[in-house]
Amino acid sequence: MSDSIHYENQQNWLKHYYFTRTVFSVLWVIAVLTAGQSSYFWAMILLILYPAWDALANYTDAVKSGGFGRSRMQTINIIVSAVTTLAVILTIKSGIDNVIRLFGVWAILSGLLQLGAAAQRWKQYGAQWSMILSGAQSAFAGAFFIFQARTPEPPSIVNIAGYAAFGAVYFCISAVSLTVRQKREAKQPG
Repeated sequence: MSDSIHYENQQNWLKHYYFTRTVFSVLWVIAVLTAGQSSYFWAMILLILYPAWDALANYTDAVKSGGFGRSRMQTINIIVSAVTTLAVILTIKSGIDNVIRLFGVWAILSGLLQLGAAAQRWKQYGAQWSMILSGAQSAFAGAFFIFQARTPEPPSIVNIAGYAAFGAVYFCISAVSLTVRQKREAKQPG
């Protein structure tokens, strides 16, 4: 496969990936604001589902983007998200504050790894500024979750829904940015 075809295929994959992550995050937020707020059972399922989805999404992206050796940041992110999923399952009965604390650690680690992966992709595909911002915002949100888990006011799954909503916006911006870049490149001669 020629380099230009591989480049275009990879750009198409990234657009699809970012749009898919946007849709998942929007649906997850809707589920939290409906079923997750009114049912402890659904809140717990949603709290397990979110890092599990992240692990699966990063796994799929790593495979589509050249494998685990080429995507070390994502490979580590897969492990971090899978371990977080397991930790949430094991911690869920001990209270929402402990789960929020876990989400905080996960948001910091996965945000920094996402930032690193986006910086690597910038060199080849461009249009990654929103993924870099998203990674940084994730790390800051994680620190806030950890702080919030220590306050007398009990944290809520709704706080994580806000975090996921911002993530959806960043993924959507990245998909649109790649689409615009691809159209500009198609108009250039040569």
